[in-house]
Amino acid sequence: MAIKAAWYFDPTTKALAQANPLYANPLRTRTDLARATTDLIAPLLPHMSQGRARIRLGASGVHYSSPAAEMESFARPLWGLAPLLAGGFDHTHAAGWATGLDHGTDPDHPEYWGEPGAYDQRLVEMAGLSLALLLAPERFWEQLSQTAKTRLAQWLRRINTQPVADNNWLFFRVLVNLALRHVGQDWSEADTRAAMDRLEEFHLEGGYYRDGKWYQLDYYTPMAMHFYGLIVAQVASDLFPDYAARYRARAHDFAQDFQHWFADDGAAVPFGRSLTYRFAQGAFWAACAFANEEVLPWGRIKGLLLRHLRWWSDQPIAERDGVLSVGYSYPNLMMSEGYNAPGSPYWALKSLLVLALPEDHPFWSAHEEPAQNLPGGRVVSDTGGFIMRRSAGDALVLTGGQDGREHRGHDAKYARFAYSSAFAFSMASDAWGDRPERRAVDCGIAISHDGAQWLSRATITRAGIDAGMAWGVWEPCTGIRVDSWLDMGPEGWHVRLHRITTDRPLQLAEGGFSVDRTGDGPHTPPSWIDEATGHANVQTRSALSRIVDLDGTRKGRVIRAAPNTNLRFPRTLLPQLQGNIAPGTAWVGTAVYAAPDPAQAPAPFHLPQTARALLEHHGIDPARWSAHAG
Repeated sequence: MAIKAAWYFDPTTKALAQANPLYANPLRTRTDLARATTDLIAPLLPHMSQGRARIRLGASGVHYSSPAAEMESFARPLWGLAPLLAGGFDHTHAAGWATGLDHGTDPDHPEYWGEPGAYDQRLVEMAGLSLALLLAPERFWEQLSQTAKTRLAQWLRRINTQPVADNNWLFFRVLVNLALRHVGQDWSEADTRAAMDRLEEFHLEGGYYRDGKWYQLDYYTPMAMHFYGLIVAQVASDLFPDYAARYRARAHDFAQDFQHWFADDGAAVPFGRSLTYRFAQGAFWAACAFANEEVLPWGRIKGLLLRHLRWWSDQPIAERDGVLSVGYSYPNLMMSEGYNAPGSPYWALKSLLVLALPEDHPFWSAHEEPAQNLPGGRVVSDTGGFIMRRSAGDALVLTGGQDGREHRGHDAKYARFAYSSAFAFSMASDAWGDRPERRAVDCGIAISHDGAQWLSRATITRAGIDAGMAWGVWEPCTGIRVDSWLDMGPEGWHVRLHRITTDRPLQLAEGGFSVDRTGDGPHTPPSWIDEATGHANVQTRSALSRIVDLDGTRKGRVIRAAPNTNLRFPRTLLPQLQGNIAPGTAWVGTAVYAAPDPAQAPAPFHLPQTARALLEHHGIDPARWSAHAG
């Protein structure tokens, strides 16, 4: 059956959202997702090169070459197109991708992709080509001449002779070899096993993986490690039954935690790098279905994935022509990585892998579980070092932080205290100095010895669960150490306890959640802001955010952040506490509240038992900090 593209651009109300190819798609049925795939691909077609091997989408820079970036834009749509065709749907331009495979691997063609070298982006994009050969060989392989087949196979086999990054990239070598095997070409079982053996060393416990040497437990666990592993489990269980069994078991373990990262409206908690891949956040659920693994009841898996896609359908994530932008909830290069080219966001199509499943598969036949049936309450992940809780309109994750130093804006992506689906986080920009509003350190802390130069919490050296709380250590320089403990309080609240040891006087700034300030103008309405000693509140048309000093001594103020710093909202306000720390060791306590409904009255705050026990253990009377939250 053919799916007709329904993408359009409406320059009237909500024009940017309507430029989103998913906009107005109900995203409830298999046919809806097939239409979504076609609509996502349609805006790319005018940018396809004459020889069909490259797609040229923009001029923004990336650390690899333009030919590799254009090849990436060609390859990533295959994560949706291949499942679409495998599921029995048609696409009128599928032949163009087969032609591109021919020309892109032909050294005599002007659109040749080039020889894959060491740590080359072309090695990454081989994974998308491999999925096409695994799922729909009759459309992408059988259409080629024998000469083109031989060339393509030789080009793909270069991944066995070139070094790849010692992380999730090893799965690309696995997928390429399995694809070669699938189409009857020479492949290397030894290289495949060696790659999977090395990947085994990255697994921790409970289904969590570190990505190579870096101890970063982020979306690369579900959308890469589990995603590729589950594909392997489904297409090569006959050859690698031991690996397949482990991949399946780990997915079951991980799902128990990961389900808490999705709010009842489908929004996921933004955390870590590569967030421009957007609804790839939900790709884990698609991979579980593809592998026939009921890691949660089918109705719940279906609801988690489809609500997630529906949430993204209302976000302005595309340019005016419908091409997905680099950014998160709106176009935003500030939050990008050095490896985010104009075509990079199309890894989002990984979540459409479910289209390869037949209509009678349990994923499609199950009734979508309603959001109100999702499990709630406080959940602790000892392996991940996360404390999670879903509440009305929000999913919240507390963490002691991680070491993300190799990534741009790693202080914001890995070292904030709380990450929320409703409020996201902000990338601090510009200098602090006498314009503190330009330093949007929400849900984090920053220190300064002179009030002019500030350091935002980053590069966490130790973290985990300590005394039942999320805990992390920040040592920004010799002579300064900050230990922070966090836990959930009453609904909407969380508490932070900091032990600051310093050999010099410090100024301290600590932020709450950023909130959308849509509706204000050059000046924010005074009724939105409450600043006083001991607290700061913001109540806009869309949300309420509060930060309280549990010692009642720090000064509260509201920061009007620089535009385009927050991932969710282009214009934000955030409450902040400012104070001074004398040389020695000091304890600082903070209560933070946020609600996506500004009319929701906060529950009375009280210290959780974990926080009381920690304070008592260190000889501090918790009663002194209980009266100031109000």
